[in-house]
Amino acid sequence: MACTHDHSCEDHDCSSNWSLYKHIDLSKVTALNEANPGSVKSVFKAWEERLNSSGEHLESNEGDPELLVYIPFTSDVKIKSISVVGGADGTSPSKLRVFINRDGIDFSDAQSMQPVQEWDLVENLQGVLEYQTRYSKFQSVANITLHFPESFGGDTTQIHYIGFKGEATQLKRDVVATIVYEITPNPSDHKTRAETGGLSHVE
Repeated sequence: MACTHDHSCEDHDCSSNWSLYKHIDLSKVTALNEANPGSVKSVFKAWEERLNSSGEHLESNEGDPELLVYIPFTSDVKIKSISVVGGADGTSPSKLRVFINRDGIDFSDAQSMQPVQEWDLVENLQGVLEYQTRYSKFQSVANITLHFPESFGGDTTQIHYIGFKGEATQLKRDVVATIVYEITPNPSDHKTRAETGGLSHVE
């Protein structure tokens, strides 16, 4: 069921709900079949910038609307919902299939593998819709791969914004801190001896 906004974002802090973009390891984000190499990085931005069309956007190669987007995070995250703002004139993606913590997926893998979850998308030009995850399956997400197999009839697929609602667990940072602590010499030691989703409105 598609719902529209039932409140004003001026009175609700929508931006803070969609702040997982701050935990995306943007330098390592990649996309397969993007017409302009590196343009995928432009779709991850603050919630209030989601409709800013003055900058770059992600677009597939002409005549082939399929896209595969790989997004690693700087710390493990829990994802409650996903928002996708596509292009006009049939270029918005019409389906989304998601894979979690799988590195190096290509189109052949994506087409043959069972996704963690998939959705039939709605054209969401104003960015007011979100797709709820099966939350129990979206815990401890180190990376996520989004497969957009087709558009709404356009020769290409265009994406202007991808947002994630959820929270960061800080797990990776804690692990790194523990490793650093353990490998740092302790002078005192040396004195004695040498680890189903649904679609809803954005809140």
